[in-house]
Amino acid sequence: MAIRNRFSELQKEISTWRRDLHANPELLFDTFRTSEFVAKKLSEFGCDEIATGIGRTGVVGIINGREDSSGRTIGLRADMDALPIHEATGLDYASKSDGKMHACGHDGHTSMLLGAAKYLAETRNFNGRIAVIFQPAEEGGGGGKEMVDEGLMDSFSIEEVYGMHNMPGFETDTFAIRAGPFFAAADTFNIGIEGRGGHAARPNAVLDPTIAAAHIVIALQSIVSRNATPLQALVVSVTSFRTETDTHNVIPQRVTLKGTVRSFDIGHQDLAETRIKEIATATATAFGAKADVTYERGYPVMENSPRETEYAGEAALRVTGNLIEEAPQIMGAEDFSFMLNARPGAYILVGNGDTSPLHHPEYDFNDELIPIGCSWWVEVAESRLPVS
Repeated sequence: MAIRNRFSELQKEISTWRRDLHANPELLFDTFRTSEFVAKKLSEFGCDEIATGIGRTGVVGIINGREDSSGRTIGLRADMDALPIHEATGLDYASKSDGKMHACGHDGHTSMLLGAAKYLAETRNFNGRIAVIFQPAEEGGGGGKEMVDEGLMDSFSIEEVYGMHNMPGFETDTFAIRAGPFFAAADTFNIGIEGRGGHAARPNAVLDPTIAAAHIVIALQSIVSRNATPLQALVVSVTSFRTETDTHNVIPQRVTLKGTVRSFDIGHQDLAETRIKEIATATATAFGAKADVTYERGYPVMENSPRETEYAGEAALRVTGNLIEEAPQIMGAEDFSFMLNARPGAYILVGNGDTSPLHHPEYDFNDELIPIGCSWWVEVAESRLPVS
C-alpha cells in the first residue's frame, strides 16, 4: 500500500484544521473565513502562487514541480461550503453557527487537499504544476460553474482535473469510481395552481386548487412509470406542497408545488420537462383551475472521462488496494460536473466508514480517512506529472 508515512505524522495537525473548519461552517459563496484559512495555509506551505476571489470566494494555489519541462498543469479540487442544517452531534467541535453544519464532509475534503498541498510543496516530486482548487457553493450554488466561467481552466492552463468525496457506509480503505455518467443531472420545477378561494363550508362555490394540485402530484408519477425508458434511471419528485393560507376554514386561492428531476441523459430531461408542463396544465384545466410551470436546468450530468478514470482508479489501488471499478450510478448531483465539462478528469468516492449518512444532523467526517485521502491526492499528482 502507498499510504504516505508523512500523512500519519501530519494526521493530528490536519485533523485540527478539519475540526476548526467544522466548528465554523459557512454556506454557499459566503466562505470568507474558510477561504482566508485556506489561503493562509497555502502561503505557509510555500505555494508559488495563490489566487483568491475566483468564483467570488474560490481559492487556487499553484505548486511548481522540480522542473516545468512537462509544461502541464493538473487540477485537484475540494469543496468548502456547509449546509443549512442544525447540528446534533454533541461534539466538542460542533458548529458554533446555529443552523449551519458541515454535514457533507467538505471540511474533510478541504483539509485533506490542504494536507496534500503541504506535502507536495515540501517534496515537489513531480514535473509541471499542480493547481489545488478550493471551491465554494457546491451545495446548490453552482460555485464550480462560476469558477469555470471566470476562466479557472484557461488562466492556470489546467489540462486535467480530479475530485474526491467521502462516502458513509464504505470502509475507509475502499474507493469507488466509474467511467462515464456517474452523478445525475439535477433540474427543478415550480408549479403554481390558481383557483378561486372561499369558505371551506361552501366548496361548491369555489374552484379548489388543492384538489387540482393533489391530482397533479399523483399524475406526475406516471412520467417515470409510463413515459420513461424502463432501463434508464429517472426521478421526478414533488418536494413541497404549499397553500397561501394556514387555517381550517379557508379554501386557498393558490397552491404552489416544487420538485426536482434527476436524470442521466438529455432525452430524459427533455421528456420530463415536456410532460410536467403538459400534465400540470391539462390537469389544472380539468378542475377549472389554471397552472403556470417553470422548469430550470441545474447541475448537468457528471461524467468521468474514461482515461482519467483509469488513472484515478490506479492511484486508488496503489494507496489501499481496494477499488470498486463499476460503482453504481448516483442520483445525487455534483457541480464538479462543470469542471469535467471543461476539462477531462475523474471524480472518486472514498469510504467514510460506518457513520451517519451525508446531509444528516448527526453526520461527522471520519478523521481516520485523512492519511488515505491525502495519499490519493499525492498519488494522482505524482503519477500524472512524473519526474523524468
